[in-house]
Parts: sequence; structure tokens; C-alpha cells
Amino acid sequence: MNLASYAGLSAVQMADLVRSGTVSPVELVRAALAAIEATDGTLNAWSEVLAGHALAVAGEQEVEARRGAFRGPLHGVPIGVKDLFLTAGVRTRRGSQLYANYTPTETSPAVERMVAAGAIMVGKTTTTETGWKASSTSPLTGVTRNPWDVSRTAGGSSSGSAVAVASGTVPISLGSDGGGSLRIPASFCGIFSMKGTLGRIPVYPPSASEHLSHAGPMTRTVADSALAFDILKGPDVRDSLSLPPEGMSYLERLHQPARKLRCALAPTLFGKTVAPEIAACIAHAFSEIAAMDGVEIVDAIAQWDDPVAIFDLLWTARGATSRGLPAADLARMDPGLARMIERSASVGLDDHFRNLQARAKFCRTASEAFATIDLLITPMLPISPFAAEADGPPDMDMSTPVPWARWTPFSYPFNVTGQPAAALPCGWTAEGLPVGLQVIGDRFSDLAVLQFCAQWEQHFDWQREQPAVYAGR
Repeated sequence: MNLASYAGLSAVQMADLVRSGTVSPVELVRAALAAIEATDGTLNAWSEVLAGHALAVAGEQEVEARRGAFRGPLHGVPIGVKDLFLTAGVRTRRGSQLYANYTPTETSPAVERMVAAGAIMVGKTTTTETGWKASSTSPLTGVTRNPWDVSRTAGGSSSGSAVAVASGTVPISLGSDGGGSLRIPASFCGIFSMKGTLGRIPVYPPSASEHLSHAGPMTRTVADSALAFDILKGPDVRDSLSLPPEGMSYLERLHQPARKLRCALAPTLFGKTVAPEIAACIAHAFSEIAAMDGVEIVDAIAQWDDPVAIFDLLWTARGATSRGLPAADLARMDPGLARMIERSASVGLDDHFRNLQARAKFCRTASEAFATIDLLITPMLPISPFAAEADGPPDMDMSTPVPWARWTPFSYPFNVTGQPAAALPCGWTAEGLPVGLQVIGDRFSDLAVLQFCAQWEQHFDWQREQPAVYAGR
């Protein structure tokens, strides 16, 4: 299989080709490995490539496919896994020098479910150290670069997963999101990703900020995301927040909305400034959305107070689990993460519990705002990707508790609330960099978010443009 053919295939298409006998799992894995070899010297999306393992599994699956036995709906499809997910027998290094040789003995539920469905893990993808920030560098793996412009950041913390998908090496990669870590890199890299309602996909091991943390797929198409959610969602005893089964398939109902979706269009939130080139692209997208048959525009923009102080305390408090590390270990960490750990000492129990009360109040405010709307649509980010080596734009305020939250003002509020929220492309800047929308639904309305995104995908073909570094070239 040549790389141009491989890189353009969705996971759904790959699985169909395997089931029809047109393509074998071995051919797909070989193409994935060739695509990684062609791109990763430039992009640095993969922290570890598991060529031998992937080819061995593909060989087993090829034999199974010949006799008409398929492990699940992703039989033979290559995937990536963010290097925060536990993988038994395969190192989980968390972007950290402190975990450089850590090999777990168990596997996270999301990885288990993808593998049980027939997906073949071809490697682990890069992440910021312990997933703590929204740019794309780590002390262990260095700089992960944006395939649209390698001088720019890919965003984070699911940096490598976004780049792996955008550059055509795999159609699906798993990521996680505690303050935007699926949606930020998806937007910067021009792909699709949704974090579901908190608990929709079980998370294990639990994050120190489990009330913020989601697991989810990163894909080029909405259908691939819907398929992945069908595989990933449902309870797991290891996650006390995981939700019960819904008894329905997102993929089957993706193009069957029950009615027009009531959408509120917000060009910004909390009065935040959006860069003119981003604002112009968003305005054009809003005009296109207003003309779509499947939506009803509702004039109900939420007038909320910015929950950044709530997020600051929730995010900073997670550093308490690492307090007491030797000075030598702190010196080997990302300096920003080390500062957060030190700052966590200032968060007292009274601060933390009052903050949880403030979070509950904000969650109620947000939920009440969705009484008259189905979806809130905003810009995903107010800026374009900055320098690849940087932690943020030049004017980032380093004196704040969580500096990166200041340039991601539209993502963390919906981690505070646990609502489903998706990032999807809506255009490009004059420099050819992707611009993303964010689509937010009320809690438990994950399907409605996906249905709108599928409608937008039919209206706006974001795959008509490909990044500069792309396996299909």
C-alpha cells in the first residue's frame, strides 16, 4: 500500500477494507510504520514505536481475517496511544525523565477496549510532562512540532497524538484532557477531537484532578470519533466516576438528529480578546452555520463569570501529590511543573473545599444556561500556534498560578463543568494555519455534539487542505 493511499483513509474505511479482504492488517501496519519513518524525524510525535509488536499482532489478525474471524470493529487498524496511558509490558514514560524506564504491569481501560476491538497499537505518542501544560515540549522527548508549520507548537498536552493523526500516520490516537489537552492540539493541528461528558470514557489510573480529567480519541473524521466512542464508553470498576451504558451507538445515530439543534454562537467568552485573523475566520464560520438546515440559531449568549480562579486552584492542588520530591528530581522536571508543585503548598484544605463549592455553583450556572439551547459554539482558541519551543505566546503572564490557562480561556471552563466539548476545524489563517471551533453541549448530550459536528463536516471539508509535513505527499 503506498503512503498516499494509506494516509487518506479513515479508520472506518480501513476496517471495511480489512473485512472485505482488500487490504490486510499487515499491509496497514507496514504503511503506518513507513508513514512514521517518513515524517517523525521532522515532527517528533512518537515517543516509542512498537514495530515488532505491531507487526506480530497484525500477522495474527491477518490469519484470523482470512478465516472470517474479526476481533471487533477496528480489526487491523493502526492506532497511537498517548504516553500517559498505562500499557502493560510497554513503557509509560509520561514525558518525564523520572519515568523514563517505567514499565507498568496493567493497562488503562481505554487502551484495553481499543485493542479488544481489534486496533493495533503501533506506538506511544509524546506528551508534556505528566500532561500538565498546553504547549508541546517535555524534558524527556523534547519538542513536538506542528505539521502545518514545523516552527510552531502543536499544542498539548496530547501533542503527539494530534500530530500523529494530522500527519497521516494513524487515523486514531488516544489522548486525554484536563483543561483542553485534546481540544487545544486538535485545533492547532487541524483535526477533530471531543472530550465526552466527564465519566463517559473511564479513566485509570485516576488523575490527582480526576474531577477535570477525560480520555478520548483524536481523529481526522467525526465518524471515526463516533466509532471510537462506541468502543470506549461505558463503566469500569477502576473509575468511580464512569457512567453507565447508554444503550445506543453514536455511529449509527450520527446522521439522525431528532430535531434541529438550538445553537448559541459566541464569538468570545468572558470578554476575552480574540486575534483578528481568528475572529474573522470564526465570523465566517458562524455565518455558514446560521445557514445550515439542521440548526436553529438562538440568541442566548451565556453571561458567566470566568471560572479561571476555580480552575487555577483545582489544577494547582494536583501538585500536592508530588510534594516532598528530592530537589534533584525537581531539577530534572519541567520548570513550570516544578513551580506548580511548589505553589501547591499554598493551597490549604479550607481553600480546596471552598473551591469545590465554587465549582458546584459554576456547574449549576452553566447547566441552567443550557435550558434553552442545545449547543454553545465558540472559538476553540483566541490565538494561532506560537513558537514550537515556547510554553505560550510572548505575552503569557508567568506570575499567574496556571500561566497556560490565560491563552486557553475557552477550554478549561468545560473541564470545570464536565460537559462534552469538541474541537473541529473551520478554516485557515492567511499563513495557512488551522482555526478551530469549539462545540459544547449540556452534560450527557455527547451525541448531539457529534451530530452537529457531522453536519458541519458535510458542509465544510476540512480535509481539502493537508499540512506541509504529511505522509501522503
